[in-house]
Formats: sequence, C-alpha cells, structure tokens
Amino acid sequence: MTGNAEMIRTQIQTRGITNIRVIDALTRTDRRMFVPDEQASHAYEDHPIPLMPGSTVSQPYIVALMTDLLDVQPHHRVLEIGSGSGYQAAVLSLLAKEIWALEVQPEMVAPARSWRS
Repeated sequence: MTGNAEMIRTQIQTRGITNIRVIDALTRTDRRMFVPDEQASHAYEDHPIPLMPGSTVSQPYIVALMTDLLDVQPHHRVLEIGSGSGYQAAVLSLLAKEIWALEVQPEMVAPARSWRS
C-alpha cells in the first residue's frame, strides 16, 4: 500500500462508499498520523492496528462505513465515547459542526491532540 489516497481508492471506494463528503474527510485525515511509529509500515493496510493492549485504530473500511451510515451533516454535533487514537473523531470533525471525543486512557490521545486537517 503506497499511501492514504491509494487506501481510499482500493479499500473504500471499491466497496461502495461513494459519499463525496466522507471520501473528502478520509482524504484529509491521513491514517498514518494515528498509528504508532512502530506500526507505520502498516498504516494503510486493510486491518485494525494495535495501539496498546485491548485497543486498536479501526480498519479503514469500517471507519468509512460507520461514517457513511451516520450521515453526519454540517449542523450536527457529535459525541464519541472511547475515541482511542482519535482517527474516527478526526474524520467526523471534518463533517460535523462540533465533535466531543472522550477517551479514558490519556496515553492514547496524543495523536488526536497533534492532528490538524
């Protein structure tokens, strides 16, 4: 896998995710920014990536599918509980008016805090 754009084309669009807003949000949210450095070579692969015991960055297609099914509109406010690395929250933040993401494991939120679209 060569990068975020290729991941979106081969894993998400080919599976029927066509919502242009969702595709744009995924394009602007590079999954690599939300995986540990030691997992960087797997950032664009089609599977969850371990963060710490019991936690993962979700599979790209699952993030796309959940986001598409939510049908988030620009006037929506979103609450995400158990945000992990923040990948899903980052995608949603590009679609909603406001997002609140909660995570009880403080060591997991560093990627989300440093992310900017």
